[in-house]
Amino acid sequence: MAPESVLTPVTPEQKAHFLTHGFVKVSNCFSRETSEAFTSNLWTRLGMSSIDKSTWTAERINMPFHTSVPISEFAPKAWSAICELVGGEDRITEDSKMWHDGFIVNLGIEDGQGPVALRDLENWHVDGDFFVHFLDSPEQALLVIPIFSDIGPGGGGTAICTDGIRAVAKHLVRSTTRMVSPWMQPRGTPESTGSDQLDFYKAIVKNPELASDASFHEMTGEVGDVYLLHPLMVHSATKNVTRIPRVITNPPVSLKAPFHLSGGGEYSLVEQKTLRELGFPGGLDGQWEIQGGRETVIPRRVKIQEEMKARERERLAREAAVGA
Repeated sequence: MAPESVLTPVTPEQKAHFLTHGFVKVSNCFSRETSEAFTSNLWTRLGMSSIDKSTWTAERINMPFHTSVPISEFAPKAWSAICELVGGEDRITEDSKMWHDGFIVNLGIEDGQGPVALRDLENWHVDGDFFVHFLDSPEQALLVIPIFSDIGPGGGGTAICTDGIRAVAKHLVRSTTRMVSPWMQPRGTPESTGSDQLDFYKAIVKNPELASDASFHEMTGEVGDVYLLHPLMVHSATKNVTRIPRVITNPPVSLKAPFHLSGGGEYSLVEQKTLRELGFPGGLDGQWEIQGGRETVIPRRVKIQEEMKARERERLAREAAVGA
């Protein structure tokens, strides 16, 4: 059983920070020993050496998952905060109560260049490539970033643009058609593979009138820290110039029912933030409603990760055979 002090609720200061900026950092959610055990087979799965950088054949790797753990046991402090931000544990789907070992590893590349200014990054997007997006979509109710390696400045920490929440939310309100994530293109638009795929988000971050300099942040931290971000947070991978391996995951939190954005009553902290950004803190009564049904989408990455998972299983099996 976790110590009582670990299960403290979100502080008033953290609530205020989330309502202002759309994210909160919760520190010391799990120990280094817990992290090391969870990531123990990472390098075997990658087929790389942790000390021989010549084996680092990719800059960033989005790994599939093999193992799952209950968040309430693995990181109870983070779980308490997650529940409070979305309005209670009873709103969260069963699948979202687990964290998986689908690590996102940023190894950087040896190119001699320094960090790229956050506004000039090319990977700006919102998460949720597996469903059609509406303003109240329950499939991605919170973006979570658990940290499994210390991340300093320039170490590949995720970049966020907090002003982007407002721009995306307003776009979803204005839209009269269902939208396909993460490109905010009208329904039926094929998944783009070109440089124009993320143009919607690049237009936001490149425009100082939509995204102030103060709205850009780099998610640094220590092992055991967890960032909780609004689901419409515009974010990007960054360049790891330190070449110290950066290891995170980004498990989505899904709700059993759509966000409550109209009709009065009590709004969760995530709902309050959405409504504040739209200028309707009391609710969107008569201002907006979805058109068309909700849909899931099967992104290309699913097939890619299935192939990766098969290769990882082969490496794990070979290692087990050697150790037998």
